[in-house]
Formats: sequence, C-alpha cells, structure tokens
Amino acid sequence: MESQESNARMEQIQPKSWSETISYDTWEIFKVMSEMVEGFEKLARIGPCVSIFGSARTKENARYYQLAEETAYLLTKAGFGIITGGGPGIMEAANKGAHFAGGKSVGLNINLPFEQNPNPFIDRTKLLNFNYFYVRKTMFMRYSMGFVAMPGGFGTLDELTEAITLIQTHKLVRFPIVLVVKEYWEGLIDWIKEKVLLENNIKREDLDIFKVVDTPMEVVQVITEFYKTYALKPNF
Repeated sequence: MESQESNARMEQIQPKSWSETISYDTWEIFKVMSEMVEGFEKLARIGPCVSIFGSARTKENARYYQLAEETAYLLTKAGFGIITGGGPGIMEAANKGAHFAGGKSVGLNINLPFEQNPNPFIDRTKLLNFNYFYVRKTMFMRYSMGFVAMPGGFGTLDELTEAITLIQTHKLVRFPIVLVVKEYWEGLIDWIKEKVLLENNIKREDLDIFKVVDTPMEVVQVITEFYKTYALKPNF
C-alpha cells in the first residue's frame, strides 16, 4: 500500500514534456503582455508621480507611518502624484497622505499567496493588480519621477537597488532617489562605502545617485530642486 502511494506521488511530480513547457510559456507571455498593456494605458494618463516604498508591516501608530504620510502629503501639495505598492503599512500611509492632500493616489498591488489587500486610500480608478513582480517593477520605473525609500525590508531593498542599478548603467533616465531616516540606512551606507567602494565594485560618483535625509521637507526639497535643473520626461 505504501509503495503504491509512493508511486502515485512520483507520477504527480514527473517533469513536464517539452511541448507542455512551451505551451505553458506561450500562455505566460500573453498574460504578461496583458498586464503590461493595462499598466501602460492607465499610468500614462496620471502625470508626474513619486513612488514611496517601505515596509508593509509598519503600524499606523508608528513614527515611520506618520513620516510617510506627511512626506506624501507634502509631495502632493508640491504637484506630484503618489505611487505605492498598494498594500498596508508605509504604502497605506503614503496613499493616505496623497488622498487627504487632494492629489493622485496610485496603487500597484501584487497578488500574493497571503492575499495582500489594497489599502482604502487608493483612487479606485488608479488601482492595478499584478501577478508578476517584474511587470509591476517596470511600471514603477517607467512612471516615477522620483523614488522615496522609507524604512523597509527585502522588497524595499529590491526596488531601491534596481533603480540605482538602472541609473548607474544608463538604462534609466536619472531621477532623484531619496532614503529617509538616516539612522535606519546608515549601516547599509557605511557598508557600501567601506566595502563595496573600497574594493572598487562601484565608483565614487555612484554614491551621488541617491540622497539620505531625515525629514519630509528635505524629501520635497531634494526632488523639487532636482527638477529645477532637469526637465520632467519619460524614463525609458
């Protein structure tokens, strides 16, 4: 009996044939294209926006939540829409700030196994749901005029380092990248300077791609000063 059950399990995990793999990949391409088209159509109409990243685990009464909300509020008053990953925590705080400032509040939600639900402060006409992280990241890169990285985890680091890499390699039009809360980021920055830079894995000028600040007003200042020098234009 045990042998039969073992054989049945083995049959279930047999590798797909080549034709099955190709067929699956073809349909995957169409699903990716569908998400791309919907994203381009909706986001092309929203105008200049700043993306705000940070932990989904940040609670409403936390200092970082309030910091993100105020940052989004001031950026919105300065003329920018706000894009987030659409979920809770810092994302909710940023959408909330944009909402109460009377500006555009955009959410690029990702469908996850534990069901990340969109926060209630996203404009209903500016909510997109994605199955593919790489399609979602393309939307962030294409339609953001600036990145603001609040304290967060691996997801925040993923978005941050992707943007820095694309700017460093001239695959993306340069835009301001701002890390908020110096004490949170200083360990990473010290490591980059003391290890990555000293071992010649980056150039010193690569450190100029981003700024590190502490207050919402500083975030707004960095981004608005940047666009006094550089014109707003599509990223790629």
